[in-house]
Amino acid sequence: MGSFSVWHWLIVLVIVLVLFGRGKIPELMGDVAKGIKSFKKGMADEDHTPPPANPDTTPVNSKTVDHKADEIK
Repeated sequence: MGSFSVWHWLIVLVIVLVLFGRGKIPELMGDVAKGIKSFKKGMADEDHTPPPANPDTTPVNSKTVDHKADEIK
């Protein structure tokens, strides 16, 4: 079972074009590209999220844990 010939690929291409239409494929690829860009932006935003500047602006339902270091005498 060798690799597919040019005729196999042409038949597959024709079937894909019949199923999805000429205009649908570029639209689908554009949507995929937008999804990838959004994913990369989300990953970059997650790494560079600054901490809140003012502790008074934290939401009411958030829980914080204050840690105080033991003093060495």
